Formats: sequence, structure tokens, C-alpha cells
Amino acid sequence: MKSIKPLSLLRWFLALAALGVMLAVLLNKTPEPAVAPDPAPAATAPQASSEPDTAEEVFGAPLPALESLEQLDLDTPPARRGLDLQHWTTSQGTKVYYMQADELPMLDIQLLFAAGASRDGEQPGLAMLTNALLNEGTASLSADDIAGGFDRLGAQFSNSAYRDMGLISLRSLTASDKLEPALALFAQVLAEPAFPAKAVERVREQMLAGLQYRQQRPGAIASEAFWSTLYPQHPYGSLPDGEAEALQAIKQADLKRFHQTYYAAGNAVIALVGAIDRQQAEQLAQHLADALPEGPAAPLTPAPEAVSASTTHIDFASAQTQVIVGQQGIQRGDPDYAALYVGNQILGGSGFGSRLMEQVREKRGLAYSVSSGFTPMQAPGPFSISLQTRSDQADTALEVVNSTLDAFIAEGPTEAELVRAKQQILGEFPLSTASNSAIVGQLAAIGFYHLPLNQMQLFLDQVQALTVEQIQSAFAAHLDPAQRVTITVGPPQPEPSAEPAGETAPAAAEQSPAEESTP
Repeated sequence: MKSIKPLSLLRWFLALAALGVMLAVLLNKTPEPAVAPDPAPAATAPQASSEPDTAEEVFGAPLPALESLEQLDLDTPPARRGLDLQHWTTSQGTKVYYMQADELPMLDIQLLFAAGASRDGEQPGLAMLTNALLNEGTASLSADDIAGGFDRLGAQFSNSAYRDMGLISLRSLTASDKLEPALALFAQVLAEPAFPAKAVERVREQMLAGLQYRQQRPGAIASEAFWSTLYPQHPYGSLPDGEAEALQAIKQADLKRFHQTYYAAGNAVIALVGAIDRQQAEQLAQHLADALPEGPAAPLTPAPEAVSASTTHIDFASAQTQVIVGQQGIQRGDPDYAALYVGNQILGGSGFGSRLMEQVREKRGLAYSVSSGFTPMQAPGPFSISLQTRSDQADTALEVVNSTLDAFIAEGPTEAELVRAKQQILGEFPLSTASNSAIVGQLAAIGFYHLPLNQMQLFLDQVQALTVEQIQSAFAAHLDPAQRVTITVGPPQPEPSAEPAGETAPAAAEQSPAEESTP
């Protein structure tokens, strides 16, 4: 065997390191906005070494010079995957969305039902408990039978529930000896859950343990208080995980009733993406719709009543204070969705480079991270800004957050910020259609929220056409400071001084902290 000399091995490593440095320059270069006066000079490859075994020799050809990203044509939208999206309705009224994708011999299926926590009524936690038990057994199959059946077929089953929806999905190979039995098992799990007593008790205990764990997390406490304050007397105000007393009272009959009512064919959206043709897709969707209980679509979630601005502090023994600032935002399908989405990327949705991150972290060091976001839902969902900061800096952090938000509402973004945000969004968008699983999720959402079939293309067109004035106008129209809610969770705050009128407390006097209460 020929031995490798240490010097030769070292030169190989140096050559690979040189290539790594050049790739890092390319990948980590941040593009400047199109209005930047002069692009940075192009980054070129290092000079070739006079020693043998250089990178050029190792890889067999000269390495091309690497150009700066500022020199790329960023005005031209990036290439997009062609999406031949199709839509029809089954005889039961089930909406079906389909795209053929033959690149891989796989099929992704997702079913959405208006069966989220907003349908709990007087039984908080019912939707989540029902969804969690779907794959825990049927009349003829145990939970182990179901899990083992999918495993043997190489199929993946998943289920989850949120405020708006219950979700069930399947990924399977399209070979007939895999797809057909996987679909048969999927349909049985979906349509015939038995809600076995032992499984009900086990999952119930898990949810109760989860509720106890939430009380140890200031972020979870703040989130729950934020939702309940924004949506009093509204379905969104209840915690999807439920309440301990309500969970304890849920019976098997309640679970069966909820499933029969909300996991019905007329209340379902089926999305299919994969290597099957239109005829196969129609047969498959009809088979799933036939298996579901009969029933109509659930009524839309009602719009919430507006709330007035308020500030709530919840005592929690910690060195940090969790802060959430926000208000009711928009529902999915709002005409201003694109403007608010792009504006939020500039304000606080894009991480480093956003205004909030610059003002809160980079300039003042008040928090490790701060972010903002809209959560459009069937009814208007929240807009929120969240951060965690040292407790003695909480007031300062709140002032910075509010002043930054107010300035953005009043003035909107700069032209340079808008150009940069468009580049980022248009550059990232191809990733949202790069996989079948990503597309199937978007198709299901299009059906669930009653959006046009070409929604993805419309969104990109709207982003490209946006102006600074449109973003400022949208923020001013939807974010009224008179409805802004502030929630803080952390150490007790000092009580205000109760000195009689005309007297002032001595400068060195200490204020008594508020009595700590249980969250």
C-alpha cells in the first residue's frame, strides 16, 4: 500500500480549507439593497500557491473567481417551481386540492377539518383530546397495530390540533402494494376511532401533566394571558390544551360526538401532492370522503369584539421578565395581508436586520432576541411582539418596543428597507414549494381559508408591487394603539408611592414590592 506523506496530507487539508473559505465568502455575503450607491468589490479566489497539491490541482480544474452577490440581478424574480394546481369537490361536499408531482414515487396527503379548539364550547381541551386519540385504536385495531401497520408499509402518519383546525396527514410510497394498504389503514383510523378507555385516560393524564408544566414556564403563562385578554368571551380566548377540571369531565361519548360532528366529509379539505394522476387522485379523494361521517361544514368562527388597551403584570419568581405586546390583527384572506406581511418582516419578523432587533438588542442590549408577527386565522388573529429581558430593564424595553412600533405605524419603512425585504421574501419563497410536503400544506390552507387557487402566485405579485405608502397605510389601518395589550410575567413590580398630595418621599426611601401571587 502506498503511504501518504504528512506534507502531502497537510496540503490537501490546506486546499480544502481554501475552498471552504471561498464558499463561506459567497454564502455569508449579505446582499445590499438595489439603491446602494456602489457595490462592494468582487471577492476573488486566493492566489495559487507555488507549492504542489494546490486546490486547483486537487480538483482538476481552475477554480473560478467568486463574484459578490451585490453584482447579481436582484430585480429579476428567482425561478419558481411550476405549480399545476387543480381543485374539485366530492359528492359529499369535500373540497379537494391536487398537484401531480412525479419527481419522487411518493404521495403526501393532508386533511384539514374545522375541528380546532374554537369548537370546544363549554369543554376546553375537547378538540385536542379528540385529535390526539384518533390513532389510539379502532374497533378492530389497537394503537400498536396502527403504528406497526404504517411502519411496515414505510408510511408516515401524523395528527395535530390548533385553535382553528384539526390536521391529519399521511406520506406513502405510490407503489400499489404500499399505497393501497396504507390508504386503507389511514381511512380506518380517520373514520372509525374507538376512543378506548385506557387510551383516553393515558392521553388525558398527559394533557393534565402538560398543563402543570405550562405553569412553570413564564412564556407559556404570558401567552395564555395574552390570548385570554385579547379574546374575552370568544373561542380564541380558551387555551387549546384545555383546563384541568374540564379535561377531567370529558367522557368517551363527548369524544365520539365531537368526531362525528367535526370530522365529517362536508367539514373537510383534502390536499394531495405526489406521483399520481388526476384519475387516481379523484378516486382516492372520493374513497376518503366516503369513509368519513356524513355532515356539513362547520359555521365560520365569529369575529371577536374589539378590546381596549390594557397592561397586565403576572408575578413569577424569575430573574427575567417575559413581555408580549400586541392586539387583534387580521383574518386570512384580508386584502392587506401582503402589505402587513412584508412590513412585519421589516419591523421584527426577519431576525437580525429588523428594526426591533436593531433598537432592542443591537443598540441597547436589552434582550437577546425580539420578534413580531401576524397570525391570520379564520377570524382575526393576533399581532404580537415578544421578548424576554432582565427584570430591571423591562420598563425600558417596553418603551423602546412601543416607540419603535409607533414610529413604524406613523412613517412606514424606508425605500431601502422595502427593497431588501422584497429580495429576501422573493428569494426564500422557492423553498416553500421545494418539497411536496411544503406544497400540500399550502394547498390545504388555501382550501381551509377559502383562498383563490392561485394564491401563491398572487402573493408574490402583490409583494413585488408593494410601495412604502401601502405598507404604512396598512399598518395604520390595522394597528390602533388604543387597542394595544401589554402582558408581562416576572418578579413582582413595586407598588406606586402613596404619599399625600404636596409631599414627596425621601430620595432614598424604598417602595414595598407588590405581594406575590400565584400565576
